Amino acid sequence: MERDPNSPAVELTPAAAGLLRRLRADHGPLMFHQSGGCCDGSAPMCYPAGEFRTGNADVLLADLAVEGMSESVPFWMSRSQYEVWSHTRLIVDVVEGRGSGFSLEAPEGVRFLIRSRLVDG
Repeated sequence: MERDPNSPAVELTPAAAGLLRRLRADHGPLMFHQSGGCCDGSAPMCYPAGEFRTGNADVLLADLAVEGMSESVPFWMSRSQYEVWSHTRLIVDVVEGRGSGFSLEAPEGVRFLIRSRLVDG
């Protein structure tokens, strides 16, 4: 299935956008990376912009615009994970519970979570 070029690859729920605004106020510009690795599976990890080094093994899926923030939040995914998720629209949401200690939201008692929808082909 091919992704509809008019359909965003990644979007934010209002709850995720609100959390990003709070994290931005505390930590400065932000970025996401989703590796699909062993530690947190398919959980998107939020870092200060540039703290996670991306390379040829990663794909930039979106620059997420967040109302009230002057810069966008890049959303990166490992290329191997993208091959699995390429037929879906990713929706970044927030749920209660602890995620990874490496992701900025961990002390907040919440974690980012990916929901997905199949893209019509």
